[in-house]
This record gives sequence, structure tokens and C-alpha cells, in this order.
Amino acid sequence: QVQLVESGGGLVQAGGSLRLSCLASGSTFSSFATGWFRQVPGKEREFVAALRGSGGSTWYRDSVKGRFTISRDNAKNTVYLEMNSLKPEDTAVYYCAAVRGVGLYTERDEYDYWGQGTQVTVSS
Repeated sequence: QVQLVESGGGLVQAGGSLRLSCLASGSTFSSFATGWFRQVPGKEREFVAALRGSGGSTWYRDSVKGRFTISRDNAKNTVYLEMNSLKPEDTAVYYCAAVRGVGLYTERDEYDYWGQGTQVTVSS
């Protein structure tokens, strides 16, 4: 079993930055592929960014490309989402996700483990 705990959310003005963290416990994080998703009330949880389990390759939804960066520190069992040039439409609850494997996963159903979410609010 893997437990994921997100942190780093908050209120920021448009154009600002936040860094989300996701601390994993219960297993060796380096053997997991990881991703970030987000959800607003009344909408489906959507993919934001993914990091290949073996490290290196990343993938982003089009609306965040060039602004968000996913990364991981295996020594700290932590995955990050650096968010720059934030826009009001980035407002959502952000979730960290993980699945055992070396692939690059962008679908919600491909992930087995989820954090509880952290709220990000971007004011205009």
C-alpha cells in the first residue's frame, strides 16, 4: 500500500506561482509512475501532468504546457508540481496519483493510489 499526502495549495493572484508537494509513504516511491490531476465542482477529474515511472519523460495537458513542471525526488519520496503564470482557470482541487510501473500514464483509471487533494485558488 502507498499513502499520498499533498501540500502546498493556497490562494494566489493571477500570474503568481505555487509548488505542490506529494509525500509518499508505505513503499519505495522510485518504482512508481506518478501524476497530478485536478477537479472543480461539477466536473470530471482531469489530467494535468505525468512523470514516467523510470524517470525522465513527462507529459502535460495542453493548457499547462510551458507553465507547469512535474518532478520527483526519490530520496525524499516526494513528487512536485511547480506551477507558474497561474490563471484563474487553474483553480481546482489538485490530486497526486501513483501506480506501480515504469510507464507514462495520463488516464485517471490507470492510477491505483490517490491523495486527499489540496485546494488551489487563483484570483483575477
